[in-house]
Amino acid sequence: MTNIQFISKYVVIAAINIQKTVQLLAEDCTIPFISRYRKDTTGNLDEVQIENIAKFQKEFETIVKRKVAILKSIEEQNALSPELKSKIENSFDLQEVEDFYLPFKKKKKTRADVAREYGLEPLATIIIAQGNDDIDFISTKYLNKNVANEDAALQGARDIVAEWINENIYVRKQLRRLYQRKASITTKVVKSKKDDENAQKFNQYFEWTEPLIKTPPHRLLAMLRAENEGFVKMKIEVDTEEAYDLIDEIVLKKQSNSTSHMQLAIEDSFKRLLNPAISNESLQEAKVKADANSIQVFANNLGQLLLAPPLGEKRILAIDPGFRSGCKIVCLDEKGDLLYNETIYPHAPQKEEVMAMKKIRSMVNSYKIDAISIGNGTASRETEFFIKKIAFDKPVQVFIVSEAGASVYSASKIARDEFPNYDVTVRGSVSIGRRLSDPLAELVKIDPKAIGVGQYQHDVDQSKLKEELDNTVIRCVNSVGININTASKHLLSYVSGIGEKLAENIVQYRSDNGPFTDRKQLKKVPRLGEKAYQQGVAFIRISNAKNPLDNSAVHPEAYGIVEKMAKDLKLTVNDLIANPQKTALIKPENYITSEIGLLTLKDIIKELEKPGLDPRKSAKVFEFDPNVKSIKDVKSGMILPGIVNNITNFGCFVDIGVKESGLVHISQLKAGFVSDVNEVVKLHQHVQVKVTEVDEDRKRIQLTMII
Repeated sequence: MTNIQFISKYVVIAAINIQKTVQLLAEDCTIPFISRYRKDTTGNLDEVQIENIAKFQKEFETIVKRKVAILKSIEEQNALSPELKSKIENSFDLQEVEDFYLPFKKKKKTRADVAREYGLEPLATIIIAQGNDDIDFISTKYLNKNVANEDAALQGARDIVAEWINENIYVRKQLRRLYQRKASITTKVVKSKKDDENAQKFNQYFEWTEPLIKTPPHRLLAMLRAENEGFVKMKIEVDTEEAYDLIDEIVLKKQSNSTSHMQLAIEDSFKRLLNPAISNESLQEAKVKADANSIQVFANNLGQLLLAPPLGEKRILAIDPGFRSGCKIVCLDEKGDLLYNETIYPHAPQKEEVMAMKKIRSMVNSYKIDAISIGNGTASRETEFFIKKIAFDKPVQVFIVSEAGASVYSASKIARDEFPNYDVTVRGSVSIGRRLSDPLAELVKIDPKAIGVGQYQHDVDQSKLKEELDNTVIRCVNSVGININTASKHLLSYVSGIGEKLAENIVQYRSDNGPFTDRKQLKKVPRLGEKAYQQGVAFIRISNAKNPLDNSAVHPEAYGIVEKMAKDLKLTVNDLIANPQKTALIKPENYITSEIGLLTLKDIIKELEKPGLDPRKSAKVFEFDPNVKSIKDVKSGMILPGIVNNITNFGCFVDIGVKESGLVHISQLKAGFVSDVNEVVKLHQHVQVKVTEVDEDRKRIQLTMII
């Protein structure tokens, strides 16, 4: 089987398009570059399809590598028959390949190994042949100094038979199917931990059983966490008699003198070898699926968060609110640079409200502030009310901004490098302000796991989580494009083909030589070669560049075609850009070349109509209900405005302006069945909710969107 045939089993994409995509990936082309600028080569595959091809290509390479290692190992044991070699070479199921290898795998000495050393393998061969031999009589021939009597001989022989049954590929395949269809997952509380305070959040799993196949991903991860923390014991089980019958059907040939010994060996093989191995396999397989599901939820949420509407280049006064320690204030210019910082104390216990109002008014006027950004943590609502009491000389928009991860950023090396002379409180306030003007540029500096928009993110495979989240950030950054003259090195590092080291070099070049005025200048950046230039250049923007196309998503390799389009219309490129009446006259089929096809040309024309258009929407002001400040104010039946601040498989959490977010269960999102929460809501969406239940003691609020 070729790699293309292997990938074709898992993706519904024409083989020729898979082949061309694999070739581009092998040439070190990035996924954003391929999906945007090689549409004609791939047949218009999107980023997700290309990511899947890359994933299965990697899986194919892993299987091939493992097969080479297994074949070498068996050959070194002088046990590689032509038949076994052919079976391994023709299999591309990693589990099956490992089953072929099982008898040859180096392992601890088993009971069967000991029995072989005692010379009992011939007796095992007679038993598994299931002839009419007198087994009890024959066993007397195998007594020796290590085998004291017939029972010991027969037990040792059955140990060998049990191992052979365990290594039977067909038995293992059929048992796996049984577990996939009928396994149940059972949890029971560890009695000594039943009254532990930390165990109570898992109390529903103190006595729990359900079919493994129907266990939702979030529930499986919760059970695994409960087990890992030592509060419950978990088992994966199938009906034992059904398992015995299944094995009997495969290995029992007929009734014979060996039948009773075979049945004892079957029971022993299942209990001691097959059940522990395959139940663990089944759990791991379910865990892999649950991980993938949870990681996808996290990635979807992160993508929505990164692409949240930016306010844009405005002067912002940002507030990290607090009571006793005061409200930390920073003033930022249009580029997000720190102009001024101060602390005010409008709330209890100091209650210096009048003085604080004067200071805020003075800062808004002195630094020509356009908008105020307030973190949504402690004292957020009180600070919002305080700000709205101030009579400003001009309209100033007020926004409540999620401060999730701001404290992580403020204590990070990135923040220390940016603001070496300021403490963590100032850095945190800067982050709250910048994430209003450009969430994407600011949030890329924070470990996505610290942003808190996932479920069970600490329980899933961390390497797979990191890979998926990195891919999500890359996808978002490149879908928007970045201003090369204002972007931080952290934002630049996610640009297609750039990476961390080249990002540092770009920032250093910018520092030494001033702002970039031309995309070609990228080639002068140390260590930035032709390949990196090709992959990354079209994702950077240069405002007020010499060539207006440098501030668009048009790739420099197509500049010549755009110039020809303009010339044919008797216009300059400048006159053609943002001129929909003229771009509508262009017939893309007239400009097809061997390198650039129709799909790419249509993209170019679309880009010429609105060059450098940011795909994100504009930030909107949101206001909570002014009468609701804490959970004590929340009553059943209230209809309140809210902001979706987390999405899970089982529903979404909504910030209604109190410390505790309320849960809208998936069944309460809208009338009728909902299979995917993302079909109904998006992160940071403004919604109306009705309160259905309030539990002050447990700090839980139940909401519905069916109003």
